[in-house]
Amino acid sequence: MLKIRLRRMGAKHQPHYRIVVADARSPRDGRFVESIGFYNPKTQPLTLNVDVERARHWLSVGAQPTETVKGLLKRAGVIEGKISAKGEQEGYVTQIPRYGETPEPIPAYQQPGAQETEEASE
Repeated sequence: MLKIRLRRMGAKHQPHYRIVVADARSPRDGRFVESIGFYNPKTQPLTLNVDVERARHWLSVGAQPTETVKGLLKRAGVIEGKISAKGEQEGYVTQIPRYGETPEPIPAYQQPGAQETEEASE
């Protein structure tokens, strides 16, 4: 069985992760089939870059995302689902910002029906 999960990279106290497709039996940082993106939670806002086409391919052939990756894929708009209020406010960037620059965050993916219901309730 294939899993879509995070592979830890970086030094002590400076983690960043690659989003990889790997066999469920392989270790966390072990062999993987394909890398489909990266995630850095230490930047503000967080850095998230996902190859949407490849992620959808692996989901279609039966790869199961872990809970953390499922949340990241929702945020990137690969799979449908609700995003936390904090996640919607924070957004994400696709490139790590250079020192001293203020990045322009991309808002978390909103489902088309979600905005209509918010407008109707106001």
